[in-house]
Amino acid sequence: FHALGWACWKTYVGGPDGDWNRCMGMSILGSALYEASPPEEVLPVLEANLALFRRYWPHEQSILDVQTNLAGCLDNFGRYDEALVLKRGIYASAVALLGVSHGNTILIGSNLAHTLNNLKLWDESKPLIRDQLLPAARQTHGPDHDITLKLNHALANTLLDSGRTRDDLLEAVTILQ
Repeated sequence: FHALGWACWKTYVGGPDGDWNRCMGMSILGSALYEASPPEEVLPVLEANLALFRRYWPHEQSILDVQTNLAGCLDNFGRYDEALVLKRGIYASAVALLGVSHGNTILIGSNLAHTLNNLKLWDESKPLIRDQLLPAARQTHGPDHDITLKLNHALANTLLDSGRTRDDLLEAVTILQ
């Protein structure tokens, strides 16, 4: 995939800035680098790709996809605070654009919850998972779907990690049983 990304980029790099094929070549390169390269090599490509999308194709879904990759890269780079700001905006945009029960919105919210937990922001993570993501996942995918099960596990871990109250611990044990 890495070689394919570079091949796409090399094929279209000479085209004009607004050329769709050039932008998609950069997207494929960014995706390939994301999978196989250190974040410091990926970040400039994703930032440039986001700038191109915003300038020439300001379609919300495309921008959300590029922003999601960028936020993931920031996470991998250990820049959690920057990733958190971006992920909050991505989630708010996804809810407004797609609705809270859309599969992509649920995944985006799950990514946000993961970053909140990394930063030990459990008071924000618990209600996000418990009150928004889990009900939406159950409604959209059902109780036995992979994303629903992962969100249940994430909520249990959040409750255990925060461990402030007996009720939180009991809820976590109940979820894990």
